[in-house]
Amino acid sequence: MRKVLCAVLLIASLSVFAQHHGASHHEASLVQTEVKPKPAKPTIAVGAALDAQGRIWLARVESQHLLVAYSEDGGALFSAPVRVTAEPETISADGENRPKIAVTADGVVLLTWTQALPRNYTGNIRFARSVDGGKTFTTPITLNDDGRIASHRFDSLAIDGKGRVAVAWLDARDRDAAKEKGGTFSGVSVYTTQSSDNGARFGVNRRLAEHTCECCRTAMTWTDTGPVALWRNLFGTNTRDFAIASLDDGVVRRATDDEWQIDACPHHGGGIAVDGRGVLHLTWFTNVKTRQGLFYKQVDGETESRPMALGNPSAQAGHSSVAAAGSMVILAWREFDGRAYVVQAMRSDDGGTSWSAPIRLAETAGAADYPLPLIDGKRALVVWNAAAEGLRVLPVESEVKK
Repeated sequence: MRKVLCAVLLIASLSVFAQHHGASHHEASLVQTEVKPKPAKPTIAVGAALDAQGRIWLARVESQHLLVAYSEDGGALFSAPVRVTAEPETISADGENRPKIAVTADGVVLLTWTQALPRNYTGNIRFARSVDGGKTFTTPITLNDDGRIASHRFDSLAIDGKGRVAVAWLDARDRDAAKEKGGTFSGVSVYTTQSSDNGARFGVNRRLAEHTCECCRTAMTWTDTGPVALWRNLFGTNTRDFAIASLDDGVVRRATDDEWQIDACPHHGGGIAVDGRGVLHLTWFTNVKTRQGLFYKQVDGETESRPMALGNPSAQAGHSSVAAAGSMVILAWREFDGRAYVVQAMRSDDGGTSWSAPIRLAETAGAADYPLPLIDGKRALVVWNAAAEGLRVLPVESEVKK
């Protein structure tokens, strides 16, 4: 495939796109809502993934279309973008929202995203895939199967690389149904759906949890026992700490104990990853008297490490994410130093026992996405998109202090 200019130029407007799309292989029972797109909003948030061959895959939104490209040289050059969505639609790609992309070992490219609907705070969870290495994509389908014009947002995607696919999102169907009956319902719910054939078919939607925060992103990873989701939950009346649960057994467990009581959504989700030993790595934001800012900890079965503070709270450190593979773990977050947005990262090569000092990777004076860490056990990278400089792929070198 013909190479185009480096990743920085991918952010520029493109006048011609490859318009490949194929027939859907999904069950007809899944709902696909016909809507007129909203006026375009800034779409600076991107999705990215590393595949088994070490290629970087990029999912981004341009002119109300979802585009996919890949790089074989660490992000210096990307392939010509392929259009996933044949018809324009309003795709959430800013703030806590971004398209998600994953690539299986045999090269199936999977995508989820949130389609914003005309009514405020409503949306659909959308899905498409490619079985020919990203040359063509199936017609997008809607995964939420309730048929409601309701809030279905903040999707997360995880795969086992062997055929299983899991998607989780925040869903307001239970709240809306309760209101229709004259009742009340705090927050929203987490719903999920799974596929066992690389996304050719999905099962019915299943509720994982009720009474969750409304506007904080979900996160998911795949462990030896299946997919595990992380989200900001409602404990009691308005305590907004994090919970985790296996999608397969549905057992919900409290993940953080900050006791952050706030009658509003913080718009600040968490991150989760699993390493080669099966240890979960969590990162999150909180703002209580005893604990303020970004934090990280490990969960190994019933054993949990003490929270470790990240970043500089006075520099508005926020929106951290984590990636892990083998014994390598990286954390990335964004700060504002009073002049520019800055990407910071930390790296561990021993499963989180010891860490490098924070590494200042890049800065921008304009609008910028939150940083997205990628890892494959050999390389640690952070993908960062900024309005002025465009897309940057930033290596995170090993500087572990013993």
